[in-house]
Amino acid sequence: MKDNKLGLWLLIGLVVGNMVGSGLFMLPSTLAKAANPVGVILAWLLTGFGVMLIALVFGNLAIRKPELTGGPQMYAKGLFKEGTRRSHVTGFLATWGYWISNISGNVAIVTTFASYLSTFFPMMTSQYELVTILGLTIKLGNLLTFIICSSFLWINHMIIIRGIEGAGKLNLAATIAKVLGFAIFIVIGLWAFEKANIVPLMPEKLDSIGEPIPFLSQVSLAAMTTLWAFVGVESAVVFSSRARKKTDIKKATIIGLSMALTIYLCISILAMGVLTQDQLMASHKPLVDALSVVIGPSGSYVMAGLGLISLIGSALGWILLSAEVPFQASRGHMFISIFTKTNKHGAPINSLIITNLITQTLLLSTLSSSLTDAFEYVTTIAVLAVLIPYIIASIYQLKMIATGDTYLGQGRQRLVDAIIAIAATSYAVWMIVAGTSNLVTFLSGIILVGGGIIFYPFAQKKS
Repeated sequence: MKDNKLGLWLLIGLVVGNMVGSGLFMLPSTLAKAANPVGVILAWLLTGFGVMLIALVFGNLAIRKPELTGGPQMYAKGLFKEGTRRSHVTGFLATWGYWISNISGNVAIVTTFASYLSTFFPMMTSQYELVTILGLTIKLGNLLTFIICSSFLWINHMIIIRGIEGAGKLNLAATIAKVLGFAIFIVIGLWAFEKANIVPLMPEKLDSIGEPIPFLSQVSLAAMTTLWAFVGVESAVVFSSRARKKTDIKKATIIGLSMALTIYLCISILAMGVLTQDQLMASHKPLVDALSVVIGPSGSYVMAGLGLISLIGSALGWILLSAEVPFQASRGHMFISIFTKTNKHGAPINSLIITNLITQTLLLSTLSSSLTDAFEYVTTIAVLAVLIPYIIASIYQLKMIATGDTYLGQGRQRLVDAIIAIAATSYAVWMIVAGTSNLVTFLSGIILVGGGIIFYPFAQKKS
C-alpha cells in the first residue's frame, strides 16, 4: 500500500494502542488509593459504559458527516452557522484544548516509559545530588530520566516523519505484542489469585484527615481516574481523513474499545488479587510488582519489558494523534496556518515539530518531581481538557437529531441516536463535575482551555 491510507486493522491498532498504554501500567496503584475493590470494579464498568456511548456518537458522526474529518474538535465548528465568528472561535478553542490535552498525554506516556526502563537500569532512580541551581537540586536519577525521556520523544518523531502509514504499522505490531503479553499476564494472574488479598470487598476508606470517604465519592473519584485509560478512543475519528473506508471508523472504535475494556477489567481485578491493597497503594509499578510476586525477580523484568513494548506503541500513536489534531484543524481554516505544512511523506511536519517542542519543555518537570507525581498531575489535566470535545461531539449529534439533518425517513434510528447522545452528554458532564470539585483543578482547566484565546488572532479564517 502506497496511498498512505489506514485500513481497519491499522485503525484498530491506533485505538487500542492509544488507550492501552501508560494508564493500565500505573492505574492499579492510583485506583487502590481512590476506592475499595467494589468501587474500583464499578468505576471500570461505569466508565466503560459511558465511553461506549461516546464511541457510538463518534461512529455515527463519522458516517453521517464524513466531510468533518480530523477529530471531535471539528464538530465544535458545526455547532454554529458556517462562516460566523462564533463557529470559528468555538472550533479554535476546542482544537486548542484538545491539542494541549494530547500533549499532556504525551508527557504521561514518555515519563511512564522511563519509569519502566528503570527496572533494567536502577541508576535512573539514584538520589545522588549533582548540583543545586536557583534552589533546585538536580539528582542523578532525575537527570538520566530527563535525557532518556527526551531521546525517546525525538526517536518517535524521526519515525513518524518518514510516513504515517509506516508509523501506523509499527504501532499495530506493538499493539499485537502487548495484547498477547497481557493475555499471558491474565493466565498467570488467574493461577496466582489470592482471595484474601481482595477481601473485604468494601473496607472503609479514609481521607487525609482520617474521615470516612462515602462510597459514591469513591466511585466518582475512581471513575474520573479510569477515564484516563480510555482517552484515545477517538483515535480513529481523528485519522478519519486518512481512513481507507469511512465505515471502518465506527468499526475500529467499537472493536478497539471492547478489547481495551476487557483487558482493563481482567488486569485490574487480577492485580488486586495478587497484591494486597497496601502493596498496591505503595507501588510505583504495580504490574511489575504483581508478576514479581508470582514468578520471582525475573517476573519484574518480563512485565517491564512488556510495558516498554506497550509504551513504544502508545507513544507513536499519541504523538501522531497530537500532531494530527492541529494539522487537520488548520486545513479546515480553524487554526494557525503554519500547522498545515506536510513533508514529502505526507506527515504534518510543522505540527509535529511544534507539538514535540512543547512536550520537550514539559518534560523538564522530570528534573524536579517524581514520575508518579508527574503522571497523576498530567492525567488530571488531560482528562478534563479532552472531555470538552467529547461533550461538543454529543451536543452536535443532538443538533443534527433536532434539525433532522441526515435523518430523513429514519424516525426510529433518530430516536435511538437521541437517547445515546443524551446519555453520552450526561456522562461527560458528570465526569467534569466530579473532576472539578476542587477549585484549583477547576481554575486550572479553565486557564488551560481559555488561555488559547491569546493565540486566536493568529488563526486563519476562510475567505
